[in-house]
Amino acid sequence: RKSPALKWALLAVVVLLALVVAAGAVFYLARDRGATEASQVRSGDCLAEIPDSSRVLYVKAVSCDQPHKGEVFRVLPLPDGDFPGDAAVVKFADQCGPALAQYAPDANGETGIQLFVLYPTADSWQRGDRSVTCIATSKNPRTGKLG
Repeated sequence: RKSPALKWALLAVVVLLALVVAAGAVFYLARDRGATEASQVRSGDCLAEIPDSSRVLYVKAVSCDQPHKGEVFRVLPLPDGDFPGDAAVVKFADQCGPALAQYAPDANGETGIQLFVLYPTADSWQRGDRSVTCIATSKNPRTGKLG
């Protein structure tokens, strides 16, 4: 027969383990707060960082009054149907340049403002990604909106 002290010790270990797991979950969720699926950002959203490539699943959205390195200024939906191919998607993304001039006419004159584009791949197309996302970027973090 187990002693009451051993039962209490085992209960204490279980409770401690549960607290450690809960703390880890809270840390994980807090760390990723603001992470948004790249295909879900909308015009006017600001991004803390610019992705390293155009093959991106998640971005960190922040309030535009906080320092950020990117601002989504246009989301261009592609027609439904079969994936049109990389070349057609890149050609479709050429609309981002004129769209930036319309969204923020003075942006082209600002030093350091560049264009970054997220677009669907054959794989992401299968998951429902049908948009080209146009993002104005700056090397140094900025606050406020361009447009």
